[in-house]
Amino acid sequence: MNSLLPLAVSSVFVLLALWHVRMAFGSMSGESGTVPTVGGKPLFMPSRKSTLGVAVVLLLFAVLVAATAGALQLGVPRRVLSWLSYALALGLLARAIGEFKYVGFFKRVRGSRFARYDTLVYSPLCLLLAAGVAAVASGNGI
Repeated sequence: MNSLLPLAVSSVFVLLALWHVRMAFGSMSGESGTVPTVGGKPLFMPSRKSTLGVAVVLLLFAVLVAATAGALQLGVPRRVLSWLSYALALGLLARAIGEFKYVGFFKRVRGSRFARYDTLVYSPLCLLLAAGVAAVASGNGI
């Protein structure tokens, strides 16, 4: 497989992880556009610990994509890596579609800063990452 796509997808996951680390140690106000809001009030306030946890998971996604492409050797069978990558792609696709109320392309609650970012950045990025991860998995020959 061409190494450009896995490198690009893994790099995006690393950048997203770094962004979450920054957010964990920075200000996370309700209207920052990082969490869904209703009436200007956030639906939840992520803790520093949970935000760092998301960063770790994003780094693991980067490792999975790199290992699926053969750039890293983890001692895990290629078939398992491919299936894990397909599962990740499916999860990213589900995130892009959303839960039909606050998140995703089909959300009903609009008008907040988060909703605008979600429509213009977050959901399209999830869709592109889903396609990229699936392409890496399919390029693995499984």
